[in-house]
Amino acid sequence: MAVISYKCPNCDGELVFHPGTQKYRCEYCASAFSQEELEKMQPAMEKEETTSAPPQEEMGSSQASQQTGQTGETETQKEEGVMYRCPSCGAEIVTDATTAATFCYYCHNPVVLSGRVSGEFLPNKIIPFSIDKEQATQKFLEYVQRRKFVPKAFFNKQQIEKISGVYFPYWMADMDMSGSLQAEGRNVRVWRNGDTEYTETKIYQIERRGTIHLEDITKNALKKNSLKLAEGVLPYDVSKVQGFHMGYLSGFLAEKRDLGRADLQADVTEDAKKFGQKLLRDTATGYSSVDVRSCHVHTEKEHWDYIMLPVWTVTYQGRDGKTYYYSMNGQNGKVYGELPVDNRKVWLLGLIVFLIVFVAGLMGGWII
Repeated sequence: MAVISYKCPNCDGELVFHPGTQKYRCEYCASAFSQEELEKMQPAMEKEETTSAPPQEEMGSSQASQQTGQTGETETQKEEGVMYRCPSCGAEIVTDATTAATFCYYCHNPVVLSGRVSGEFLPNKIIPFSIDKEQATQKFLEYVQRRKFVPKAFFNKQQIEKISGVYFPYWMADMDMSGSLQAEGRNVRVWRNGDTEYTETKIYQIERRGTIHLEDITKNALKKNSLKLAEGVLPYDVSKVQGFHMGYLSGFLAEKRDLGRADLQADVTEDAKKFGQKLLRDTATGYSSVDVRSCHVHTEKEHWDYIMLPVWTVTYQGRDGKTYYYSMNGQNGKVYGELPVDNRKVWLLGLIVFLIVFVAGLMGGWII
């Protein structure tokens, strides 16, 4: 499997995508490059490497160093784990079968496993991180501190350092549909004249026909991922979407999809139809009541994109053995959290409230 480590053109240090500046930053010489600048440099650098560098040296001097560290990969390894060699220190690392970007456990340099994001698994689009780790950590602390009964372990340094920036895979679909609605509407008017009450009921036959266009229906494309974790941070501002480039993964974790379009087709189609039917029903207004006789929506055209979306995550193993998740939208900061409760804090607060009420009762003569 090809392993890519993005190198600085100035000092050959590791390049990491920086959310704040939306540029690639060198951790060694502090240089910064935009995607366009790196693409302009690439042809000149490739020419220089071809004419002057021996084959073994090209790995260290190229902007995107590549090494095939795969050694005798079997079908079992494809499913359970894959061996690759770090292009920076040469260490052999085993990854999960769906990992697409990670860090070397020995030298801590970011690496991208290009084979996991190529061919049929090549994403069409990506929304880069806009919130960096420092901002994500601060938002995490603010969120947790507002929860009074969260265990203290959530506030310690070790737990905070577990926060990780992960690109999760999603399918995003656009749908063009045609729909029709037949319904009966009623308007009822009641009035009195002397001792007589009158009721007037007008009945209307309602018909609606039209086209419906739905955009950005987003579904999680990873089996092992918690559905709440992945979809609790939706939606994203898709106007910020970029064409996919592996460089955006550098410095973050990333997962490749293991759910195909066919796996999600039925759910997406059903969701789109339900929403389309709701839109049709919502056009039947101005009546006291509406009785829908039939409502049909048919898909005429659809377009799907495989997209990577940024999420900051923290997981916590509670004393009850349950795994709790905290996730945050890496673009706009929307938070989804399912945090544990420290029962001792709950009991302590209950005891304090009881004592306060008891003492107040004694002082007021309520309790004898």
